[in-house]
Amino acid sequence: MASKGEDQFKKIISHCKEYGFIYPSSEIYDGLSAVYDYGPNGAELKNNIKDYWWKSMVQHHENIVGLDAAIFMHPTVWKASGHLEAFNDPLIDNKDSKKRYRADILIEDYIAKLEDKIQKEVEKAAKRFGEKFDEKMFRETNPRVMANREKIESINSRFVKAMEEERLDDVKALIEELGIACPVSGSKNWTEVRQFNLMFNTKMGSLSDGANEVYLRPETAQGIFVNYLNVQKTSRMKLPFGIAQVGKAFRNEIVARQFIFRMREFEQMEMQYFVTPGQEKEWFEYWKKERMRWHLAMGIPEKFFRVHEHEKLAHYANAAVDIEFWFPFGLKELEGVHSRTDFDLGAHQKFSGKKLQYFDPETNKSYVPYVVETSIGLDRMFLAILSYAYNEEKLEDGSERVVMNIPPALAPVKVAVLPLLKKDGLPEKAREIFDRLKYDFNCHYEEKDAIGRRYRRQDAIGTPYCITIDHDTLKDNSVTIRERDSMEQDRIPIEKISAVVAERIDIRPKK
Repeated sequence: MASKGEDQFKKIISHCKEYGFIYPSSEIYDGLSAVYDYGPNGAELKNNIKDYWWKSMVQHHENIVGLDAAIFMHPTVWKASGHLEAFNDPLIDNKDSKKRYRADILIEDYIAKLEDKIQKEVEKAAKRFGEKFDEKMFRETNPRVMANREKIESINSRFVKAMEEERLDDVKALIEELGIACPVSGSKNWTEVRQFNLMFNTKMGSLSDGANEVYLRPETAQGIFVNYLNVQKTSRMKLPFGIAQVGKAFRNEIVARQFIFRMREFEQMEMQYFVTPGQEKEWFEYWKKERMRWHLAMGIPEKFFRVHEHEKLAHYANAAVDIEFWFPFGLKELEGVHSRTDFDLGAHQKFSGKKLQYFDPETNKSYVPYVVETSIGLDRMFLAILSYAYNEEKLEDGSERVVMNIPPALAPVKVAVLPLLKKDGLPEKAREIFDRLKYDFNCHYEEKDAIGRRYRRQDAIGTPYCITIDHDTLKDNSVTIRERDSMEQDRIPIEKISAVVAERIDIRPKK
């Protein structure tokens, strides 16, 4: 039997297609696995998320500037970054089902089940103790929670060590000891684990036999690092300063799944913050708090997020944290904040033979800056918002509605303009209002069907405000404004519509 989360996830995927958020790519040719197209409402929502991130990074910080680096880069970039040698996934096949899996995801899913057990214990205790419930103390003292937490830590520790030491036989042994079965066949008959490089490669040049091999970038960060000196000089930046970028990245995921959570073509929103060595921990703490504040400013409750401190660090990092989100399929990484030291600039300086140093006028010394990175998947952020927003509500009159409680500032359509009837001059007046509002907001005009059905359609795409034009509008120049979440309605003058909507969708902190 499917879990409640799985049922919810299936409904979200179906809703995305029905209401123009996301379509399977090349669907008329039976689609392309793990590749998706964003429909009219999806494109708007995606652009709004990008805009919200970009403004918060570049516009709101005078020492952060933007960049749009090319997807193709010199192949030595990926040698310097370590991607040619180390950007691999551990793969394992089930001999009975003939299905291929990522070993880390099989283990990750096993851990997710333990996390679910912990969460259920917490939820049961919260109901039992009510307002007196101390969640932190419960997590630290409850024997069942502690036992599962210790098991999770033991599994993680062993897996990380096995991968670091390249002992793939121990990864397989861990899968067998945990009794992990193939999700398709239920079989535990596994092959050996082996590594698979995730980068897409192609040829650049007119003749393939004489062409250079190049790669579709697996991350956007390297475009920032190789342009560090250009940006620092042309923008006349002093440390600390940041470079932000939104762009496509590509990974040849063998086991891509969970809708748009893990895809082969995706978008990243990354910012690399260059700092004086020795100050990186201070800035790491700053960006950890700043990024969490950004998420909460949208209005999504804090209970949907969890901050996970890394105990085992990548070889280039001296601090790392994940901001995780409760998706319908479990708690998963949404954003990473990493203190990357001088690994990236140092590596590119070595491989390129060019100095990538900063001259500090205060100390009269040159050095390679340290870097603090914030990296979030745009598609994952999109899915997080949809997961939070999708709600099925039973109303007081017994009817039901599906409503997308998308944060109003991010909603694809901000205002729907709806004449009550398709006659008596109401459409003409509605068009007049629509033509005034379209310069301020992305608006939708609709006159077909009863007003109640039109409200429901707007609820389903997440439109926060509906403006209804009726016969009284022709008399007193006022309209009804309906709020999506509460469904409350009130009358406002036509000339105040823009100001009222702008104030209500403003994401800035209220004074």
